Amino acid sequence: MKIFFILSVFLTASFATTATTLVVRDKLFSKAIQSAKPGDTLIIKPGYYKPRNVIINKPLTIIGEGMPTIDGENKYELFTITAKRVTIQGIRFINTGKSTTLDFAAIKAYDADGLCVLNNRIIDAYFGIHISNTSHATIVKNYISRTSTENSETSIGNAIHLWKSDHALIEQNRVSNHRDGIYFEFVTNSIIKKNHSEKNLRYGLHFMFSNQDQYIDNEFVNNGAGVAVMYTHSVTMTGNLFANNWGASAYGLLLKDIRDSEVNHNRFINNTMGIYMEGSSRINFRNNEFNGNGYALRIQASCDQNVFEKNNLKANTFDIATNGSMVLNTFEKNYWDKYEGYDLNKDGFGDTFYRPVNLYSMIVERIPVSILLWRSFMVFLLDRAEKNFPAITPENLLDNKPSMKPYDFVSSRK
Repeated sequence: MKIFFILSVFLTASFATTATTLVVRDKLFSKAIQSAKPGDTLIIKPGYYKPRNVIINKPLTIIGEGMPTIDGENKYELFTITAKRVTIQGIRFINTGKSTTLDFAAIKAYDADGLCVLNNRIIDAYFGIHISNTSHATIVKNYISRTSTENSETSIGNAIHLWKSDHALIEQNRVSNHRDGIYFEFVTNSIIKKNHSEKNLRYGLHFMFSNQDQYIDNEFVNNGAGVAVMYTHSVTMTGNLFANNWGASAYGLLLKDIRDSEVNHNRFINNTMGIYMEGSSRINFRNNEFNGNGYALRIQASCDQNVFEKNNLKANTFDIATNGSMVLNTFEKNYWDKYEGYDLNKDGFGDTFYRPVNLYSMIVERIPVSILLWRSFMVFLLDRAEKNFPAITPENLLDNKPSMKPYDFVSSRK
């Protein structure tokens, strides 16, 4: 037994001594990568490097000292990673090539389980970070943006792009001016947390067929549209900000064919639509703030069994719009700033129900150009008559216990 223990210690010590730290100072960048052994650490000294598509096919840790620059000269992909347990940290990547067929990226990885990409700056890349078929990737504290004025979807890739991966952590990144800020497709059991995504051409976050993921405390601001969630189930979205997503058909959050999910403690501020949803079921919306949106909620008749409870709806042009006469969703204990009822028994809730659907929202849904008459005296009279004798708005879309005061969501999350 003693001999076995001594042999084990000897082998462990021998393995540990095989990993070395190499310093890269000159232009022979690719050669240094090729000559490194699995497990080595490479320290890239400050400087300006122009390697052609560096292939990393072994476990390595590559750390930039003083943020060295890797320049693709608008021709090449920069790092292509095909090995497990690779770390890329503290490097500035600029000017990748562009290819709609090859999807050039500053950092592209596939079959690269355990990948870590930390504290890098990526400027003017077609795709920033592009990951495929990878488990347990960690993408943290990277800055990814473009300075180019090109604004067509074919000339811009996504800042952070994951496909067919699982157990990823995307945290504290700042992404902007790409097609989509963050893109997930067939990505499961992953977390997107505390990222800031703004001024992207299409979506701040776009994910499809990506189940059992969590989106926590992110900011999606001033994008073509905020977040699109499609063909997915078992998603949790908590503590996010959706703000200033304006345009003819822009929204803070699009939910299409989603089920069995949670949308809680989010803020929807100054969007054309706070939430637009169709074909979605069994989603709980609780403790969300809707403030200053054109539409707070635009719910198509194809949605059912969703619960809206204890949300604040303030200063929205339309609180709810729908295209159907039958509503199969539940609204309860929400605060509506347009509610004019009383609370005579002092239980904190209105004595009468509230109908949040405005007559004119139904008309606009069918005749969009009629929005030009909004706030006219005629519309005011029609809306008052409809609330007393509903004929067009869904009779069963009502909140039976409207809250008399807005909720304090900051305290409730502590």
